[in-house]
Amino acid sequence: MSSENSNYFTKENLNTYLKELGKEYKKINGKSMPAEIILIGGAAILANYGFREMTTDVDAVIHAVSSMKEAVNHVGDKYNLPNGWLNADFMKTDSYSSKLDQYSVYYREFSNVLTVRTVSAEYLIAMKLCSGRKYKKDLSDVIGILAEHEKRGEPITMDRIDKAVTDLYGSWDKISEDSKNFIQEAMEKGNFEEAYAEISAEETKAKGLLINFEQDYPGVTNTANVNDILKSLKKKKEIER
Repeated sequence: MSSENSNYFTKENLNTYLKELGKEYKKINGKSMPAEIILIGGAAILANYGFREMTTDVDAVIHAVSSMKEAVNHVGDKYNLPNGWLNADFMKTDSYSSKLDQYSVYYREFSNVLTVRTVSAEYLIAMKLCSGRKYKKDLSDVIGILAEHEKRGEPITMDRIDKAVTDLYGSWDKISEDSKNFIQEAMEKGNFEEAYAEISAEETKAKGLLINFEQDYPGVTNTANVNDILKSLKKKKEIER
């Protein structure tokens, strides 16, 4: 893969990298040390759905011996991928749940040694609602999942989402009021395809506002204040109109 393409992942190249990862891991450890990874976030969207073309990182729960890191680095070097292209950093975030192992689903096996699982459907929605970042693709991903399941004739109900949130987090306490209002309104309105386009456009604008703000005030934004800053920036933009 050429260097200009090395900063994003598609469904096709993700499977290539996972296949190579299985080979490298087996080369280092043989058959006696099986490994398992659970794809979450954008990578899980790519694996399960068709509405997202790419993601910029591959977040996963990794169950493997320490030499997995060496295998990840070998694949990264081979394909000119960013350092830590497969990482478990999200496990430090609020959307992580120790119950993910239990509610993940089988995806593929590579080299008879690496099992890949994913989070899908209402469990992925629950995680996206918990994260709820209005400047990323969290909310449009929620709508995209709902739209795709509706197209398949397998609509996801609010009861299923409620169960998934409870299964992963025990209750809705970890879900922000904004995210709660968002999913309630989305389920009431329906019309997911139209909503997807609108929310994607809002997310793009929000990201642009934050990028400009961070250029003017580097180092000010963090996970604790980013939503408040974004609200202020949007309000300011409306006043300027």
